[in-house]
Amino acid sequence: MCNLYTNKKSAAEVAGHFRAEQPLPFNAAEDVYPGYTGMVIRPEKGARVLEAMTWGFPRHALSKRTGLPLKPKPVNNARDDKLLSPRGMWRDSFLNRRCLIPLTAWSEPEGEPGRNTCTWYAPKDIDLFAVAGIWRPTDEWGDAYSMVMVDGCEQMSDVHDRMPAILAPAHYDQWMLGDPREAMELVRTCGDALAVDRSTRPWGKARQATPGLI
Repeated sequence: MCNLYTNKKSAAEVAGHFRAEQPLPFNAAEDVYPGYTGMVIRPEKGARVLEAMTWGFPRHALSKRTGLPLKPKPVNNARDDKLLSPRGMWRDSFLNRRCLIPLTAWSEPEGEPGRNTCTWYAPKDIDLFAVAGIWRPTDEWGDAYSMVMVDGCEQMSDVHDRMPAILAPAHYDQWMLGDPREAMELVRTCGDALAVDRSTRPWGKARQATPGLI
């Protein structure tokens, strides 16, 4: 599953690329981890709106030791085979609140556990793209979003068996505005070639980075 992605573009660049409005300035991280704030594009009154939301739906649990509520954890990946589960946490959002998540690459850990590094993936020769997302309002963090995940492609099979559902520009409106059947047609593994960057960056240490103003 994807637990780190990056968006190296400014909000103005993202808004221009996706022909979206940006009503207000906001804070968002360049490197986005679960619980961080990232950019999301959603439909509103016939237009596309660029906003900041928290990556991950809140999940609540009780402490096994005390029985008291724990701090909610962000659930940032929505499996394709769970989107329509009747009692699942994704169904209502998939049916009613689909969005685009703009990014320049996503990362998976590769190598020896404890010493693994970031391997980055993106569609080849594309410097900004969108993956399928769903969102909902929350009491805990305001609006929050999750990334739709599908079976991984052959290029990344040696690292992970899942990947984000990449959307072609011609399918953006079908994902956000189409009926559930039309949207589900786009929940599939990307067949395009990927650019792969096996970096030397340690996997976990960049979490210390502070989100910047965009």
